[in-house]
Amino acid sequence: MSSQQKELAILILAAGASTRMGEIKQLIPWKGNTMLGHTIMQAKQVSNAVFVVLGANAEVIKEKLNQNVTIFKNTNWKDGMGSSIAFGVSQLKRHSYKAILIMLADQPFLTADYLMKLKEQFFSFEYDVVATSYPKKNGVPAIFNKTYFSQLEQLNKDFGAQHIIKAANNIMTIDPKDRAIDIDTIEVYEQLKTKSDDKI
Repeated sequence: MSSQQKELAILILAAGASTRMGEIKQLIPWKGNTMLGHTIMQAKQVSNAVFVVLGANAEVIKEKLNQNVTIFKNTNWKDGMGSSIAFGVSQLKRHSYKAILIMLADQPFLTADYLMKLKEQFFSFEYDVVATSYPKKNGVPAIFNKTYFSQLEQLNKDFGAQHIIKAANNIMTIDPKDRAIDIDTIEVYEQLKTKSDDKI
């Protein structure tokens, strides 16, 4: 394991109830795996320190996962994404990582290659935050320097870390090239499940 791998933890947010999907989104089939399993596989190519925040349907999801990964169960998952970020970061603070990469479980086209770009920018140029650029905002996947852990730990509403990213000074953003697609509905899933990563 490289020193960068030792210093970077990856936190996958997978606590939602996926009500718009109509079934457990984390477990829907994707590329010979499940949606969450695929995301874990991508993350593990970037760091050996991969952690998953579960909430709704946590026990069912844990039973179906075939990867060796550390699970954090957020009992307050209904409070939204901010709650899951805060809970996950609070569990990781004791391990003294230099940085945390926060990502979602339902953006399957943001593969290991993209995550590696974030990592390389962060460690090569010592930015405080390296985030993903969207048309009207910057967001996750994003890497946060440890100086932001306390702020992340204080999140408690369903707005994620956007305002922390917006206020950051020493920040780099990377264009995901139309790959940052959230699979939120069964219609989107059916349209995209057979498409290859380079033909979305």
